[in-house]
Amino acid sequence: MVSPYSFAKPTARPIRLALVGCGGRGSGAAAQALMASPDVKLVAMADVFKDKLDSAYHHLTQNPKIKGQVEVADTHKFTGFDGFQKAIALADAVILATPASFRPEHFEFATNEGKHSFLEKPLACDGPGIRKVLATGQLAEKKGLSVVVGLQYRYEPALQELVKRVQDGAIGDLLSANSYYMTNHINHVPRQPGQSEMEYQMRNWRYFNWLWTGSPAGLQIHHDDIANWVMKGFPVKTHGIGGRAALKGPDHGDIFDHFYNEYEYANGFKLHSEIRHISGTVGKRGITFIGTKGKADFFDGIKSHKGDVIWKKDPKVVHNPYQIEQDIFIKSIQTGKPVNDTEWGAKSTMATIMGRMAAHSGLEITWDGAMASDIVVAPEKLTWDSPVPSPPDAAGNYQVPMPGISKV
Repeated sequence: MVSPYSFAKPTARPIRLALVGCGGRGSGAAAQALMASPDVKLVAMADVFKDKLDSAYHHLTQNPKIKGQVEVADTHKFTGFDGFQKAIALADAVILATPASFRPEHFEFATNEGKHSFLEKPLACDGPGIRKVLATGQLAEKKGLSVVVGLQYRYEPALQELVKRVQDGAIGDLLSANSYYMTNHINHVPRQPGQSEMEYQMRNWRYFNWLWTGSPAGLQIHHDDIANWVMKGFPVKTHGIGGRAALKGPDHGDIFDHFYNEYEYANGFKLHSEIRHISGTVGKRGITFIGTKGKADFFDGIKSHKGDVIWKKDPKVVHNPYQIEQDIFIKSIQTGKPVNDTEWGAKSTMATIMGRMAAHSGLEITWDGAMASDIVVAPEKLTWDSPVPSPPDAAGNYQVPMPGISKV
């Protein structure tokens, strides 16, 4: 269906778009940005891996919905760690969809160059990265640049209606929420003969905290962000548990495969967040809010504690929030009315980092403490010859965080 945010008349001047990070999410976001208006042209692409770039280019050029809008010459396809600079220089707007560890540097470069940015979540891996993103977002606002963050549920009209009703008291005073992201294992790319450690980790970026940020940020951020949205704020502290139940042996990085965090907000509201990515286990996703008068859930709607239906979304009306966020991004550029999601996008990322820190350390982590942390998980400048932040031992095993021991 046509998005209610779409616009009919293209502007006279095409918007030149660059894609930095050519994985599935990056190429999907690029396609949706092109579908937002025929007046958008993809003119440059960058990825550290040529095969990823070539695959994304092939799929984009074969998409009949954006025929003629992919205008990426071979000389505008850039690989390596510095390719992002060359691609961004050719564009008016950029989609930044690399692993999160690169987001602060890439966003800062794009903003300094005067480019509009779409930032895929999460926005950083550590406190210093988040602080850089927040500062860059303020610079983007001063420059009149649009920044849209890929937490697409904020752009889902039915969810916007549910959130407004909950904020207006539909389920009474809010007490708590239960958030779930239970899914199968994370895809693993086998190590290849002669492959450098840096390439192996980059190919398996979801298995390394310095690249992925961990599953609270990589997966659960979507649902936990809804809690921040409803609460119009962010948790002040958290404690949690986690570990590795299924990830065993060498070549499986340093991530946990399950988490539980209890986040507490300033008014005492509690968010209970459960994550598991292990094959053969029950799947469950979503968030349910509990209030004094009832409960609210996107799929089940809003109900009283007696089971009476107060509100439920129309099942015949389906929106694509991935498309809507790109429609808004492109329209904001064309109309000269910038939007800026940086603050809440960065702070929702920080909340998930706080949860990872709590589970890894076994300590209660406060918002102020996490935001002030100077521990750098992700080095800013990398090359193929750089030492990896998380090296394996002689047997190929990685040092996994240990609650009660690890410093965060």
